[in-house]
Amino acid sequence: MRLISNERQQLDLFRALPGRMAPRDAQDLMSWPFFSLAKSRRIQPIDFRMGEVSIRVEATPEHGMATIWDADILIWAASQIVEARDHGLMTSRLMTATPYEILTFIGRGDSLRDYERLKASFDRLQATTVATSIRQPTIRRRHRFSWINEWKERLDGQGRPRGIELILPDWFYNGVINEAFVLTIDRAYFDLTGGLERWLYRLVRKHGGRQRNGWSFDLPHLHLKSGSLSSLKRFAFELRRIVDRQPLPGYRLGLEMAADGTQRLTFAPHEPPPIRRPRHQKLSTEPVDNMGDKL
Repeated sequence: MRLISNERQQLDLFRALPGRMAPRDAQDLMSWPFFSLAKSRRIQPIDFRMGEVSIRVEATPEHGMATIWDADILIWAASQIVEARDHGLMTSRLMTATPYEILTFIGRGDSLRDYERLKASFDRLQATTVATSIRQPTIRRRHRFSWINEWKERLDGQGRPRGIELILPDWFYNGVINEAFVLTIDRAYFDLTGGLERWLYRLVRKHGGRQRNGWSFDLPHLHLKSGSLSSLKRFAFELRRIVDRQPLPGYRLGLEMAADGTQRLTFAPHEPPPIRRPRHQKLSTEPVDNMGDKL
């Protein structure tokens, strides 16, 4: 507790910026299995190894593992940090905002039930511990942290919520403040209801980007990277259902059989059809803002 108190005293307080901004996601979180994909409580750890990358995620019986829906709070935090940095403003691991500001950014309601769920997300993020070799100087070194070092809520005289303060871990903050480790995501991501399709969008956005020819993964590789507790057979079944529905904003999914007999998931950018204008409609001469793909 003394160390936490000293940490708070050494950090400047960053007040969340007002207004609508592009959602940004940390690429490390998009590439690897850091979160539970199920809404039911998960206690079983994620123990992932691939090449020089190792990830161990552990949960407590009281709160369970942080879910991919809880990670929306980290997307909000990353978006705030990048927006402030791009405007030359001070950033900090110590952040404060109102529950309403966070909830509206991540596409949630602002009822008492939504606020209670938000607090439960903060509890899971703080209680979940991660040990990883990612962004460590040697493969024998591990960085251990929780997604939130600490958080607290402020109440008014009637006990109503007025604000939330949280401290982000160094590992997450350093990955966000470095421009190369952040990608802009589609705001429609927050409308995705399934854990697997949310994880799949983040993976596709990270690896597919805006490449015209797309990308592909074999299903056993995808299953391993997801950290899912479901069997490969069940995982493949759920992927086929997602391919049938095509819910991922900006991307077209497909399944194909490779020469070695393994099934592969393919994905490529999917642009909406152009708007057809009447034959004699004049084009506007007003300048148009073109939003590029911002890293």
